[in-house]
Amino acid sequence: MLSGLGGQSLARQIEDGGPFLGMTQQPNTIRCRQNISRGILFMCLAILLLPVMNATAKMLTVDYPLIEVVWARFTGHFLCMTLLFWPGRGLMLFRSSRPLLQIFRSVIMFVSNGCFIVALSTFALATASAIMFTAPLIVTMLSVPLLGERVGFRRWGAVLVGFAGALIIIRPGMNTPALDGTALGLVLVLLSAAAFALYQILTRKLSERDSAETNVIYTALVGTMVTTCIMPFVLVMPQGFGDGLLFALVGVAGGFSQYFIVKALEQAPASVVSPYLYGELILAAMIGFAVFGEFPDHWTWLGAAVISVSGLYIAYREGAIGKSRS
Repeated sequence: MLSGLGGQSLARQIEDGGPFLGMTQQPNTIRCRQNISRGILFMCLAILLLPVMNATAKMLTVDYPLIEVVWARFTGHFLCMTLLFWPGRGLMLFRSSRPLLQIFRSVIMFVSNGCFIVALSTFALATASAIMFTAPLIVTMLSVPLLGERVGFRRWGAVLVGFAGALIIIRPGMNTPALDGTALGLVLVLLSAAAFALYQILTRKLSERDSAETNVIYTALVGTMVTTCIMPFVLVMPQGFGDGLLFALVGVAGGFSQYFIVKALEQAPASVVSPYLYGELILAAMIGFAVFGEFPDHWTWLGAAVISVSGLYIAYREGAIGKSRS
């Protein structure tokens, strides 16, 4: 008989998990915690860059054509991601199992970004950001017909509560800060959120076969190509070195924020890192106040809190369901 520690058989120790289980699990547990910590760090870096990108875009829309600002956002994104990924992937970076779907998905992202930047020219930064966070609620709704997922009554309830939060911010029929930027601005923010939700759904589908690097580079490439075709008709040269830096900042912040989100989701589960994205609301309010003198009223804060809690609950439920299935 194989003998082990303390008179127990080695076979029994292995069956029970014995000392060897602890020896193998401990490094795995430490590695898992390190990955989660890195994932949280990447997501925190992303939420630092996202409001910076949006605020810079809002500043530029005062003096420059909107399409030029969108062009800077996607072109900078494309250049940054190409420099990062090309050395290791080369032309394989652009190889997709479903190129037409990649292009369609990238056009959807272009629409989302374009609508949001146009809306920022008339909306307060924090208000637009808060309404934009209805996107996870729309993802939950679209996952039923497009992904065939089953959504329980708890998540449906969270979706309804989240949209109630959006109504608190908007308060239709009343003279509110959310409507100061005209009804068109509000429509554009909601359209941006819906397009971003569809973009996330399509990303889920494509991620089954295409790499994260391919997904990121296609988004940047298509946006760059579309806006570059229009640029000769609207181009206004930057008025000084400072404005040139702002254009560069829009692209770099946009590109690296998307890259950090991808890296965060590589290192840790979405249910762990996604809630940190809601920190963007606080940063957007701080930057909006510091740069534009905008400060959300108490209704906007309340609505943003309701949307955030709803989104966090949906993330929690999806994480719990994922654990039970595994």
